[in-house]
Order: sequence, then C-alpha cells, then structure tokens
Amino acid sequence: MLKTYHLSRSSHSEVMYRSESDLIIGFNYLIYSALETDSSILADGFIPTHHHQIARCDSPEELNKRHRYAYTRYFNAKYHRKGSLGERKGFILELNGLYHTQTALTYVIRQGLHHGYTSTPFEYPYCSVNAYFRKELGRSDNPVLIMDEKRHRFFPRNAKMPSEFRMAENGLLLREDVLDTSYVESVYVSPRNFLFQMNRISNDKIINDQISESSSPPITLDAIEKGAPDFNPAKVFIDEAGRVNHNIMNDIELCHIIDDLILPAQYFKEGQDSSIYLLPENKRRELGNRIWQETRMARSSGSLFSGRIITESQLKRCLVI
Repeated sequence: MLKTYHLSRSSHSEVMYRSESDLIIGFNYLIYSALETDSSILADGFIPTHHHQIARCDSPEELNKRHRYAYTRYFNAKYHRKGSLGERKGFILELNGLYHTQTALTYVIRQGLHHGYTSTPFEYPYCSVNAYFRKELGRSDNPVLIMDEKRHRFFPRNAKMPSEFRMAENGLLLREDVLDTSYVESVYVSPRNFLFQMNRISNDKIINDQISESSSPPITLDAIEKGAPDFNPAKVFIDEAGRVNHNIMNDIELCHIIDDLILPAQYFKEGQDSSIYLLPENKRRELGNRIWQETRMARSSGSLFSGRIITESQLKRCLVI
C-alpha cells in the first residue's frame, strides 16, 4: 500500500550540486529512480547541499538508495571523484493527515525562499512550485524543448524515459509532466489556498492545526531541515518576510567561480581535465586562504567577490577541505 513520505538527503563536508546542470541531473535522476521503484513524486526542492522530496511509495528507503547511487555515479564521473556522496540513508518521515502533508509540501516547495536564494518561492527554478495550478495561475505551457536525440545526455546510461515526458532545452524534465500534480492540488484544494500557503509566515497555528488532526509529531522547520548544513531557523523568518540579503553568495555562485574561472586559468593547463577533486589538499587550502582574504578586502568592481559575502563553512565545503 502506498504511503506518503518526506525524504531528504544532505552532504555536510562537500557540495552535492556544484552547478545548475547538477541540479537538473539530480532531479531527472530522481524521476528515473521513482519509475524504477513504482513511486510517485509529489514535490521536490533541490539546493547545493541537500534536497527534499515528497513521495508516495512502498519503500522510501529503496527510492533514496537508487537515487543516491545513480546521482553519485554521475557526480563522481564528472568531477573525477571516488566514494559515496552525502548521507547513505538520509531522513525519512511518514506523513499522516491533510495538515501534516500540506505543511511538509509547503516547506519543501519553498526551499529557494527558506534558504535565501530568492525573495519569493516562485523565483526559484529548482523546486516544483511552478508545476501546480498552472492554468489558474497563468503559467505558460510553450517551453522550448530539446531535440529527441539529445535527451539521453540527461539520464543514467541505458535508461528509458516515457516519450510523453517533455524535456526543456537545458535538459530538465518538465515537472508538470512528471510529478503527481493532481494529488498535490487536491491537498491544497484551491489555487487561492496554494498562494496563501506559499506566502504564509510560519507560526504556531500551523503546528496546532497538525496536532488537532493527528497524533504524529507536527512538521516544523527544525524537523523538515533536520541535518541540513548551515540551517538557521531565525534567518528563515526573515527570508519568509521577503527580506532576502542578495549580497550573500550562494554555493552555486561560489562553485562557479572556483570550477569555471579559477581552476582552469590558474591550476590546470589548457586541455587538461579540471576539477577541485584533482587538486591536492594543500593546494585547496592555499586557494581557500586566498579566497578568504580576497573576500575580506574586495572593494573594486573588478574583483570576483566584490561586495559579496561568503562564510567559512561554505568555502570549506565548496573546496572540499
């Protein structure tokens, strides 16, 4: 019998998704893993250090395992890396009741907002927020699609995906095609309530509604983000109010500077494979010290880090030190 679960997997010592293409592959491989396990994905949210999904399935452990294995193989091949990536088992929580499920869905869908990537949930492209109530919310349904002969680049080797699953030109499977949006829309009941939940400030009423309905422990920000690196509940309330600090550099931006601008130009010869994992640890620490000093001194517009804020823990995981 299918049950509904919240699943999450994090990486503390290194970034799991170093680029936008990694975020795309991560989602596509999740859908592949769902097909392999007869699971249904309701919602998702991917950021560089971890990802969340709400799924209906028989075995959440198997779904997590297959996704981790498929994505790790891709990541290791791309970055010349070895070994497991992120938590082996991840975090799994069974959801019971309307409020329980709706709260978990809302927290997962609002990943971009809660982690300070965007000022509203709808701006963040690596979550499922724009897949629901598309007609009622005036969403365009005419994306530029990739040519069929290029689709295989964005799936595991020998994987076959249903032809009705459309793929955007950047390789991302269209979420409105591959998620169980009807189920999610039935949970929210109406587009009006969906918009209300997307813009709602987390408060005690959300917890009390869950307690009144079910004996299961209520879903809270602390519970849903259990184990997420650098998670600060106090900052989430600031972000929910729309007061996102855009001077803070996110992990994707920092990894882009390291992977695409610094490493090829300063550490690897033209034509060589370039990866942070191919750089000796002493060189990575040396680079980390240099970046740290530059971010503290950067004032001119010519600096890669001018006016941007990074944290020490962020720098360490992006450099894998």
